[in-house]
Amino acid sequence: MNIMIKCEVQCDCTDVNIQIEGGHYNLTKGLETGSLLVYHCPESYYPHPHLTRLCQSNHTWRPAPKRFHSQRCRLVECPDPNVLEYGNVSPPQEKYFVDNETTYECHSGYTLRGSSRRVCLPNGKWSGSTPICSRDTMGDCADPGIPAGASRAGNIFGIDDKVTYTCNGNLFLVGSSVRVCQENGQWTGKEPACYYRHTYDTSLEVSEAFGSAIKDSLTVSQPADDIQEGRRIRVSKNGTLNIYIAVDISESIENEQIKSARDTVIKLTQKIASFTVSPNYEILFFSAEVLEVVNILDFKEGKIKPDSLKERLENVVIEGHTHGTNLYLAFMTFLERMDVIKQIVGAESFMEHHHILIVFTDGAYNMGGPPEPAVARIKNMVYMNGNGEGGTQSREEYLDIFIFGIGAEIFDDDLQRLTAGTRGRHYFRMKDIDSLSDTFEEMIDEQDVKGLCGLHKDDQFNARKKYPWWASISIHHAGTSQKCLGSLVTPQFVLTAAHCFPFGVLPENITVDINDGQSKVKRVKKFIIHPNYNVSAKVDQGIKEFYDYDVALVQLEADVHISSSVRTICLPCTQETSDALQLWSKSTCKEHEDRLFKTELERLSFLTTAHGTVKEKDVHAKLGGNRDECIKHALQAPGITTTNPKDVVTDNFLCTGGQSPYRDHIACKGDAGGAVFKNYELRTVQQSTLGNSTHTSPTRYTAPT
Repeated sequence: MNIMIKCEVQCDCTDVNIQIEGGHYNLTKGLETGSLLVYHCPESYYPHPHLTRLCQSNHTWRPAPKRFHSQRCRLVECPDPNVLEYGNVSPPQEKYFVDNETTYECHSGYTLRGSSRRVCLPNGKWSGSTPICSRDTMGDCADPGIPAGASRAGNIFGIDDKVTYTCNGNLFLVGSSVRVCQENGQWTGKEPACYYRHTYDTSLEVSEAFGSAIKDSLTVSQPADDIQEGRRIRVSKNGTLNIYIAVDISESIENEQIKSARDTVIKLTQKIASFTVSPNYEILFFSAEVLEVVNILDFKEGKIKPDSLKERLENVVIEGHTHGTNLYLAFMTFLERMDVIKQIVGAESFMEHHHILIVFTDGAYNMGGPPEPAVARIKNMVYMNGNGEGGTQSREEYLDIFIFGIGAEIFDDDLQRLTAGTRGRHYFRMKDIDSLSDTFEEMIDEQDVKGLCGLHKDDQFNARKKYPWWASISIHHAGTSQKCLGSLVTPQFVLTAAHCFPFGVLPENITVDINDGQSKVKRVKKFIIHPNYNVSAKVDQGIKEFYDYDVALVQLEADVHISSSVRTICLPCTQETSDALQLWSKSTCKEHEDRLFKTELERLSFLTTAHGTVKEKDVHAKLGGNRDECIKHALQAPGITTTNPKDVVTDNFLCTGGQSPYRDHIACKGDAGGAVFKNYELRTVQQSTLGNSTHTSPTRYTAPT
């Protein structure tokens, strides 16, 4: 539906002939001078002949609309695949559009690499990979092929030989235009592709490529001088990963895209918090001036906490930004912060810092000049000698500059020159950035991080992914059946409550339900009850049932298969939990407690399986000055005749329950043994084990309601 604006006063531009057949348009400032008109088409179509128009000060649109060549939505076209050497493409067509299918066959004596069948996709790309017909004896490097829509100069593939690519017609090149055959049999640079102006990268493509490119930086946690798989690990636990993020909020970009970029940054910082490295952040928004949301120097000194990033980003006002765009200033701000860090830590320590720059922009600028000089100075500072290839050791891996092209008109050639790094793709051309933040969810499923304790997805519709450590325990004994919950603490052990196992029960009477994709029900090798657990220990003191040390470990016959849906929970006082809480030194149990229990009324959660579904319930631990009032209710429990509540509720217990100041949920029958837990970012740390339905419980006492 077109946007029609009637002017009660003089308008700068008119809406004559600006409509688009088959689509609609948005105006950033109505019909006023400086307003940007952005055309939109349904999926599989793109605006033609123009993507945008600008209302100029002379009251005309640029480019000017034409009466007899009206704007319309055209079917997306893919680059010509008939560039295959030594083979045939079927069917031969002059042009190829969405859903057109092609097949590839090599001449006799040549072998096909890549896809034998490809389909033109709605984003203007071909599915699969570039088909290549080659012989094994053609050179030291394999034939690099020719991407659809391209031409290649160079057909000799020996060491130091090079190939050069250009794109045909009105296509432009993304990737490396020149590639050189190296001694290791690999080509330098990145595989090129030819794009139309309507071509874009899908959110899933970006998430996979970007996630893969940065995961090495986010998962290593060894000292900087360690060697792993033949390469030096550059990022240590000492906070030597610095991430700089800039979002363009100039008038050439619609507010909805700016909001989507901001949401993407929020999700990205949350995902990064799931990994083992805790980076320092510099986050800014820019147009003519820079709006600094997070100063990396304040972040590094602890003045800004990681858990405040989301709130700071959500509070950024992105409307009403100033005229003009100064992309140079954004990069110069990053450079200035780097320079101060270098002065603080010293040149030698700065050499072990890894820098990741992430910029969302369309590449347009009308202030400050081109950004390339600022980027060159950044490279010079990180590379030390002005390039990443000089000297005895390349320093290219210490700097990654990722550019996300957003907006209706993207200046691809300018933006590609700003990228840097060796880890795959660094330039992404976005159309639908809305779903990008959601697809970053997949970044935490990399094989390198699947074993991290407490890692989970915030999936409201999939309990197994949200609580991947959750286990259900069934005990069949003496003609009765009982259920308890537990939490996976290693691939072979489940933590639960000791009282779940009555006298005489054997391992063969127990099964554990934790569906890891290989088997739903796990057999039990043995169970171990805490040696200090004795329900009758204080009968003489007027406590009929005493539940201190009410914990047990269940050992499975076979290890659970760890995946994104089945992971271990974090336990306090372990190195894994120190990493999860971003306490990189040898932290203490007290430091864990201080990080997780910041108030005297701390919200915690537990799971219940009432009505056949898994649901999360909340309680509040009464700490400090609230504890004594909470534990005195233990004297009201059946079977309690002592007058000292601390005999019933020892210091090993957390005290929850009651209706003031919050009404806490009550556990149901069958929930005993489950974790009472707290989430820190996207990591779950178990605080205690849930007791039975009585008023006292192992390490958690529930006050009566």
